[in-house]
Amino acid sequence: MRPALLLATLPALLAAQETTTTLRDQKALAVTIYNDNLALVKDSREVRLPKGETRLAFQEVSAQIRPETALLRNLTAPKDFWVAEQNFDFDLLTPQKLLEKYVGEKVTVVRSVPNADGAGSKEVREEATVLATNNGTVLQFTDRIETSVPGRIVYPKVPGNLRARPTLVISLNSGVDKLQQLELSYLTGGLSWRADYVANLSPDEKTLDLSGWVTLTNQSGAAYPNATLQLVAGDVNRVRERRPEAMAMMAAGMARSDKAAPKMAEESLFEYHLYTLDRPTTLAANQTKQVALLSAGTVPVRKEYLLQGQNYYYSGSYGDLGEKQKVGVFVEFDNKESSRLGMPLPKGIIRVYKRDSEGRAQFVGEDNVDHTPKNETVRLKLGDAFDVTAKRKQTDYKSLGRQGKFGFVHESAFEVELKNAKKEPVTVNLLEPMPGDWEVLQSSHPYTKEAAGTARFKVTVPAEGSATLTYRVRVKW
Repeated sequence: MRPALLLATLPALLAAQETTTTLRDQKALAVTIYNDNLALVKDSREVRLPKGETRLAFQEVSAQIRPETALLRNLTAPKDFWVAEQNFDFDLLTPQKLLEKYVGEKVTVVRSVPNADGAGSKEVREEATVLATNNGTVLQFTDRIETSVPGRIVYPKVPGNLRARPTLVISLNSGVDKLQQLELSYLTGGLSWRADYVANLSPDEKTLDLSGWVTLTNQSGAAYPNATLQLVAGDVNRVRERRPEAMAMMAAGMARSDKAAPKMAEESLFEYHLYTLDRPTTLAANQTKQVALLSAGTVPVRKEYLLQGQNYYYSGSYGDLGEKQKVGVFVEFDNKESSRLGMPLPKGIIRVYKRDSEGRAQFVGEDNVDHTPKNETVRLKLGDAFDVTAKRKQTDYKSLGRQGKFGFVHESAFEVELKNAKKEPVTVNLLEPMPGDWEVLQSSHPYTKEAAGTARFKVTVPAEGSATLTYRVRVKW
C-alpha cells in the first residue's frame, strides 16, 4: 500500500471495532530459546477477521515482548492484508491500576451504616471524585474530602487501556471476511535455558556415566502450552539497549525425571547448534523445568593431580614458598563417538558424584564447561586433594647481571617435597610457568616443554610415602 493511502486510512483503523484472540484460538506454537535470556516465539491462531479495517487484540503474548520485533503474517488470505499500527498494552488490570486510571473521574463509594432502630445495616451510595492515589487515596465528596476509602469503590467500566493480560493491539486491514490463520512472531526476554550435567564416577575412577539435562526457566509473564521447543547453543551477537522491563517474575517449581530419555535432535545452524525436543512441551508461567538432553555410559575418564607454580618464583630470592600447598584434582574425558559421546555439548555445569562403600552417591565436585564441539576434550577441576600435599622452597638464588641483549639474568634452584597419605601411589604433575628465555640446568626428574613459557614435571609419589623434586633454572629477559 502506498504511504499516502495508508495515512489516509489510519484514523479509520484506529477507530475500528476490536476483535480479540486468545489461547483458545491457538493452533500451533513454537518457541526457540537462546542462552542469553532471549527467545523467538511463533504463535499461530485461527481468527475470524471482518473485511476491511479492524483492531486485533492479540492476547496472552509475553509480558517481556519486544514490540519492535513483532511480525504478523496472514497465511490464509495475504492479499489486501496489511498492518498499520501496533501497540503493546502491558499496563495490567489490578485494583490499584484501576483506581489510578480514575484520577479526576467520578466513582461510587458504597458503605454500610447501621439502621436507625439498631437492627442490621443498610448500604449507602455516594458519588465521589478521585483526586489522587499517591501514597493513599484522596476522594472529594459533595460536602467533604476524605483521605481514605470509607467503603468499597464501584467503577462504571474498565478503561480501554487496561488489560487483564499482556496484549498486542494491531490495527490492520483484511481483504476478506472469513476465518483466517494468522502467525505472530516476536522476540522476548524472560525465557532462558542452560545445560546441567550429572556425572557418576565408577569405583575405579576410570569411567563415568554422563547425563545431560536442559534447565528451562520461564519468567516472561506468559504460558506456552504444547509448544515445539528448540534451543540454540552459541554466542549470538546482540545490540545492547537500555530498556525498561515490562514485568518482573519469580521462578518457582521444578520438574525432573530420573528415567532414561532419548537425546534431543541436534543440527548445525549458522555458527551455532540447534537442539530440538522430540515432543511438544508446556512452559508454564513462573516455572523452571528440566528435559533430557543426552545420556552416555562408561565414558573413559582420566584423573590428574596438578600442582601449579608461579612465574614470580624465578625473578627474586624467596626462601620458603609454601607449606602444604594445594594439589588440584582434575578429571577429563573426550567428547568423541569412540568415547560414547560425540555430540556438541552446550555450556553448563557438570556435577560429579561417586558412590561410597555403602553404595550411596556422594558429591565430589563440579565445574563450568563452555560450549564444547565434537572431538574436543572436557576438563573439570573437582577440588584439591586432601591426602596429597606439597612443600616448596627456593634453595639457591643468583642474579647474574646483564648478558648481551638480556637486561636481567637469574639462576634459581628449587626443592618440592610431595607427600602421599593414600594407600596407593599417585603421579603429580607440576606445571611451572617460567618467564623470558629459560633453561633447566639440572633436574632430578624428566620434564617436558609444555609451551613457550611452561615446563611440566611428572613425579610419582609412593603409597604412604614422599618424593622430592629438585631442579635449577636460568632465566633471561
